[in-house]
Amino acid sequence: MWVVAGVLLGLVVLFSLLGFHMGPHAHLAAGVVGVVAAAWLVVMVVDGRSDPLLWVLVSADAVVSVGVGLLAWHSFSSSGTDAPAQHVVALESAEGVAVSDLDPNGTVRVHGEDWSATSVNGPVRAGTAVQVLRVKGVRLEVWGEEVCDDGGAGSVAEGTDRQALRSSPAGAGPGVPSTDERQVP
Repeated sequence: MWVVAGVLLGLVVLFSLLGFHMGPHAHLAAGVVGVVAAAWLVVMVVDGRSDPLLWVLVSADAVVSVGVGLLAWHSFSSSGTDAPAQHVVALESAEGVAVSDLDPNGTVRVHGEDWSATSVNGPVRAGTAVQVLRVKGVRLEVWGEEVCDDGGAGSVAEGTDRQALRSSPAGAGPGVPSTDERQVP
């Protein structure tokens, strides 16, 4: 009986943690498994096991199950599901500034918010203007207005054609419009 209780409680914890990465469906699963675990623990109490640890487990399971159940309910019932999608669309082609050096990863500030970002056209120093090309989850792919030579030691290398740098970011291939050519809605 203790093995089943341990497996059920372990699944509650696992689904609870996965819910923060996978979304409210995993939280809902954690709540359902939590109810099953609580029922199993009550069966153990009725069966005559009155170990103090059992009461601690019943209490902890009830708290966690109610908590993740409320998280799932709030996520499913919130009417603000369009707001994040609109926010992401507003970020594409937005301009910002590098808060930290991007080599290629770092932090940028766009619309007053700090975001994790990846520079697609080379290392960018902190303080340099950037433009958002794409939003991938919670990370922005940005285009630095001035890329550094040798990993952030200075500005654009001597003799480098700035227009050529703008028109073909590393890994994006030909046809990506320059900052000047992009249309901002």
